[in-house]
Amino acid sequence: MRGASLLRLVLLALLWGSSFLFIKVAVEGVSPVQLVLARLALGALVLLALVAVRRAPMPRDAWMWGHLAVAAVVGNIVPYFMFGWGEQRGVASAVAGSLNATTPLFTLVIARASGTERIIGPTRAAGLLIGFLGAVVALAPWEHGASAHTGTGQLACLLAAASYGVSYVYMRRFITGRGVSPLALAASQLALAAVLLSLTAPVTARDPITLTTAVILSIVALGVLGTGIAYILNYRLIADEGATTASTVTYLLPIVAVALGIVVLGEPISWTLFAGTALILLGIAVAEGRMRNLLRLEKRRPIAPASHSDEA
Repeated sequence: MRGASLLRLVLLALLWGSSFLFIKVAVEGVSPVQLVLARLALGALVLLALVAVRRAPMPRDAWMWGHLAVAAVVGNIVPYFMFGWGEQRGVASAVAGSLNATTPLFTLVIARASGTERIIGPTRAAGLLIGFLGAVVALAPWEHGASAHTGTGQLACLLAAASYGVSYVYMRRFITGRGVSPLALAASQLALAAVLLSLTAPVTARDPITLTTAVILSIVALGVLGTGIAYILNYRLIADEGATTASTVTYLLPIVAVALGIVVLGEPISWTLFAGTALILLGIAVAEGRMRNLLRLEKRRPIAPASHSDEA
């Protein structure tokens, strides 16, 4: 991987991994619906501005806009809301970030259920079992003192990850690869999501607002950086290095989220979160065949001759 691509990968991991911290801070002053609306609007403005600069053609037919509307609800409004709702109900940002890592596992299951993925062999099945076992360990429902309130929030975070999985399968089947640039699709989807949610705002976004400097900065960071700039970095990374390399950001997100939760918010972290996160990432690696590829690489690597120090 080239140096510029590696830098983009690290920045993307920092932006997406820190989103859970910003959500935790933002919901102290605004409701989850208000946060999602602001995040979508700011992110859409960033991408629409870039589309205008590059003069990228937007989708034109109603059929595409209809599918984008579905993707906007399932891939943006629902998961954004669920993470905010869950963290507002006591879920630590580190836990939310860890549960978000189950998205590739949900994607594989949903792809198989919908017929997009025809076969799940023994290796992938093992990866799924390991990953979802990790989610259970990270949730730690057996821990003494865990409230139903927090448990409901954790399930909301899992539902958000599953919603992302649905959106990825749906977009692959009905939206991508149809002659519209990924940048134009992302800008259109975010703008449409903002419009759809704004239609419900008079009813769903009427909660009182308490704006502090921390809340305002968190909202701006989520919208401009985590939803706008991050999309640009991701698409550039895919264009330069391919989707497989770009997807390695999945392994870095929970690490960033857990680290920020501990260092910035002082969240109490149990061993179950570390163990659960490790199992989730291992499950993803096994399900995606990364462990098999690594083992093949090790077998092909020539054995270096022993040095004098080795012989001693």
